[in-house]
Amino acid sequence: MHSRSKLLSLAVFFVGLMGYSQSEKEVTPKSYIAYKTSKEIVIDGDGADKDWEKAAWTTPFVDIEGVEKPKYNTQVKMLWDDNYYYILAKIEEPHVWANLRQRDTIIFYNNDFEVFIDPDNDTHNYYELEINALNTAWDLFINKPYREKNTVLNDWNITGLKSAVKIDGTLNNASDIDKGWTLEIAIPWSVYKTSYFDDIVPKDKFWKVNFSRVNWQHSVIDGKYERKKDSEGKFLPEYNWVWSPMGVINMHEPEKWAYVYFSSKEIGGQDTFTIPQEEKVKWELYTLYRAQKRYFEKNKSWAKSLQSISKKNIVVDGKTLKPILENHSSGFNILVKSPFSNKTLIIKEDGKIITNE
Repeated sequence: MHSRSKLLSLAVFFVGLMGYSQSEKEVTPKSYIAYKTSKEIVIDGDGADKDWEKAAWTTPFVDIEGVEKPKYNTQVKMLWDDNYYYILAKIEEPHVWANLRQRDTIIFYNNDFEVFIDPDNDTHNYYELEINALNTAWDLFINKPYREKNTVLNDWNITGLKSAVKIDGTLNNASDIDKGWTLEIAIPWSVYKTSYFDDIVPKDKFWKVNFSRVNWQHSVIDGKYERKKDSEGKFLPEYNWVWSPMGVINMHEPEKWAYVYFSSKEIGGQDTFTIPQEEKVKWELYTLYRAQKRYFEKNKSWAKSLQSISKKNIVVDGKTLKPILENHSSGFNILVKSPFSNKTLIIKEDGKIITNE
């Protein structure tokens, strides 16, 4: 959970991470096809299973804003079966260190690897997992992004989580240069169930997913690694490197996360995935939502017309969208009929997307 201004305590998780007035770079979410494996993957940090050899690496991670090239390389592979979502991360790092050993501590105070998952793609009720090189995990359930007044369940756990780390070098040894570390994860589908009989396995469906890597500048004090401080004794800001860029220093805008399509074809087969046109309509709704938030920040009231927040025609794949703004006592709705499906898509003042048939 990242911003250059963090307000965190173990008891209270209401954090105002990013202002709507900041400029942001336009981004297009990336995508990946995760193929099915017929054999359960052994989680040992090796990544030596034959099906991993067949799986493709993602594109290398980029800076979270999508501007600078990261100092060190990071890539991921994904597979799935009827029980687990498998993730393999290869993390280049010449100084592998970690000191947080207690589960559910603030793991990003170490260099770490992070997984973000929104199964139903409405930006609400999503999940975060952070793991450091000691294989210490922090897992969270978040009901809304931090731009809204939200609730974070720090005591939510991924029951049945499997993870393992293998270090190419030596952990916490400041006298040598390492190559990096490999992290292997198996997340049970069962932790995402919303009801007892829910079939959550996303066979031939996509989920919104992103991965982040936190990397700190470090000092070596008495032979031990520590986060580096400036001349005033404040920690230097971390680097945030991600698979699919966010355009801002904030992972908690789930609408910008990537698309992972879980193909029913076994690894070694060939499948295709194209981001649905409906998703592009949603992107435009989120652009209007952010513009409405900026308007409120400036004027302390919601805009009563779309012309006040957007001057341009909105065109998606050659089709002109005709959104409608509805104000009400507790906020607003912006709705648009999709020209591709005739479904009505609605975004609320808290950023939740609703689809009406």
